[in-house]
Amino acid sequence: MIVWVNGAFGSGKSTLVDELRPRWPEALVFDPEMVGYVLREIVEVPTGDFQDLRLWRRQVAELAVGLVEEYRRPVLVPMTLVDPGYVGEIFGALKAADTEVHHFFLKVSREVLEKRIDGRSFTPDDPAKDERVRGWCKDRIEPCMAAAGGLPGDTVFLDGELPPTELADLVLARVGAGAGG
Repeated sequence: MIVWVNGAFGSGKSTLVDELRPRWPEALVFDPEMVGYVLREIVEVPTGDFQDLRLWRRQVAELAVGLVEEYRRPVLVPMTLVDPGYVGEIFGALKAADTEVHHFFLKVSREVLEKRIDGRSFTPDDPAKDERVRGWCKDRIEPCMAAAGGLPGDTVFLDGELPPTELADLVLARVGAGAGG
């Protein structure tokens, strides 16, 4: 089983997964950003967004399926994924591999997203780069919010402004896992 936690930058994907980890200890965590970081060290990313690399999308799907098949454990995936073509490509590959996927999208207001992004430090030793990363994240808020309506029909939308403990309760109940699950 794959539990994909989606949402705009700053919506609380990683925070939710961090809340789920101790409550669902058998679950593995796979952050597709790591695949992007590796690819950036090897090849140029002309658009600046590693999701635009076909190899990234293919590797993310293959690694997610591989983790489920190899280790027979659930996999938590915190990753913003809203481009309809990329969603179709990755989720299509997961479905083709007969992998159960639970897709959650954290809905958060623009104001809260901006506040959360402003409160984060991505590169503490490089304030100028930190500000560029914040700007990049903020520039993607609107496309992420707009894309929510075009996500797969089985996507479960959650109020990302709820406390992480409540969100974790909702996710665990939905997937039938974790403490008492």
